[in-house]
Amino acid sequence: MEKEEPKSGQILDAALPVFARYGFQKTTMVDIARAAGISRASLYLVFNSKEELFRAGSARAHAQTMSDVQSVLSDTGDIIDRIAAAISAFQQGLIAPFSKSENARELFEINLQLAADITTAARSRLLHLLSETLADAEARDEIDLKALKSSSMDIAAFIAAAMDGIKHSFSAEGSAKDALELLMRVLRLALTPHQKA
Repeated sequence: MEKEEPKSGQILDAALPVFARYGFQKTTMVDIARAAGISRASLYLVFNSKEELFRAGSARAHAQTMSDVQSVLSDTGDIIDRIAAAISAFQQGLIAPFSKSENARELFEINLQLAADITTAARSRLLHLLSETLADAEARDEIDLKALKSSSMDIAAFIAAAMDGIKHSFSAEGSAKDALELLMRVLRLALTPHQKA
């Protein structure tokens, strides 16, 4: 029986820890093939280059993460808790896999070079989903955006900017978690309708 051609998802799963360990520049297609348990020739049947493979991995991670974010925001329950869960899903899907790697900075920079359009589209989708969720919560009188003289998109952009700031300002896991919890407390106080405060 002929051996089945390797699936791209299996290769991308195997490649992730290799990139995290060695960084993009030092990782070779041989390293990835070895990690995936396939030959270099088999790897090249699926991906023509390391750049193509990395971009495919970025696309896959962003698609899965945004699906997780949408699922969390579409759920029922407290709006601030759902936003916190969405931020957590976003970070777990796109930041956490590389955050403890000494090659994290290089990998994030390479991602911006090879997959800037994918990253930009995911950020736009995040803003849209947050804005939509906030607008729905306001329509149900769960939050009050008028008190802040802001639109749901303004608040979504503020949340995304705070996420970026926290990511770049806090390297320790505990510090970032504390900062996100503080952000959620600020949002809760700012958005809670006065009669419910």
